[in-house]
Amino acid sequence: MVSFDFVAMVACVPHPLCRAEEFSMTKEERWVEEFHQQRERGVAEVARELVNSVQDPDVQATEFMDFVRKLGSGALKMEDGQVVATGDSQSWENEFEQNHQENFWDRMESDWQEMARQEQHPWLSEYDGGAPPTAYSFADENPLKDVTNPLEEGLRKLQSGDLPGAVLLFEAEVQARPQSVKGWQYLGTTQADNEQEHLAIAALNRCLELDPSNLPALLGLAVSYTNESQQNKALDSLVAWLRENPRYRGVVDPSMPSSKSQVTSFMTKEHHAAVTDLYIKAAQMSPQDLDPDVQVGLGVLFNLSGEYSKAVDCFSAALKARPEDAMLWNKLGATLANSSRSEEAIHAYRQALHYLPGFTRSRYNLGISCINLKAYREAIEHLLTALNVQRRATTAASTSQMSEAVWSTLRLAVSLYERPELIEHVSSRNLDVLIREFGID
Repeated sequence: MVSFDFVAMVACVPHPLCRAEEFSMTKEERWVEEFHQQRERGVAEVARELVNSVQDPDVQATEFMDFVRKLGSGALKMEDGQVVATGDSQSWENEFEQNHQENFWDRMESDWQEMARQEQHPWLSEYDGGAPPTAYSFADENPLKDVTNPLEEGLRKLQSGDLPGAVLLFEAEVQARPQSVKGWQYLGTTQADNEQEHLAIAALNRCLELDPSNLPALLGLAVSYTNESQQNKALDSLVAWLRENPRYRGVVDPSMPSSKSQVTSFMTKEHHAAVTDLYIKAAQMSPQDLDPDVQVGLGVLFNLSGEYSKAVDCFSAALKARPEDAMLWNKLGATLANSSRSEEAIHAYRQALHYLPGFTRSRYNLGISCINLKAYREAIEHLLTALNVQRRATTAASTSQMSEAVWSTLRLAVSLYERPELIEHVSSRNLDVLIREFGID
């Protein structure tokens, strides 16, 4: 899916988005026969590597990953600078169409059973709904740690669109004042926008340990869990947002159970329907006074179930109340991308970047949509810009803060652009050489 905040996930390719940031494969694709041209072999190999690196069934269902699978299987190939179909494409298309016609919930159940049988899904061993959240991992060096008012300065950086600088200042705030609720809140939401989902989740959970009623943290956590396909935790966060909100707590039955005792992160149809019903009731409480946060909650729920048209309506309604909200524009873009509306998604991403130029997740999602539209050079430029923005969060030319998803997508874009001599620079993470090559500021 495109990481939704979503990264057009990679997809984003979320994934972005992205989860359009911006949403898995359990068997490795068989290597195709020898290509006569080195560049074709490079593209197919990169595509297969990307497919095999995605361990999220929601991401595997996105338009971008369909395109990548075709490249990896040989159903599509490069010819005279264009992506063209091969003789094997029709059978692949028929199979894909048949799979897409399956019921969403039946498909989810069958995917889960297959992964459980093969014991190849990472959550089988890692997911524990009641486990304590992972501690936040700070940057090794922070040149802004001695700023006098880091929270205030961080908010200024955030307003100006400098997300990496804001992250460092919010880290300085919570390190100096570990009980700073606002510091942890903004650190979490900013890390999510900077395409660092695991750090975002850790920070937001710490915020909620200090203040369980922090509404922005609860809603942000729901989005981050959605991007990470921890569906039950996303639903629990959405219910908690209603329960802690004085305006809506009456719609939640106090006896409503959470999913913490479940052994899987996959939601059930019944659980999703129950939470969706709560948000519909909340929306109906004030039909003439639309609450954009309720619409965001509904948009998250419809993204979880793959009902992208409904999610688009929700985010569009929320934008009427918050037309300059970059995060909302990105959510709309990721949802449009995940419903195969890449051209409309690009407009939404550009709106997000207009209001927040340093919005890494939206920049990444924009790159994914450019790949979908075969605008490979533009995609490369956006992905390099996203990596360069992320790198500014470190004190040296370290890649530790740069998203693996962005690098993987960049490698595919460079291969599709037919610049095989640049692949070695992508593999070695030589960002300086790539930035010079494409004239990125």
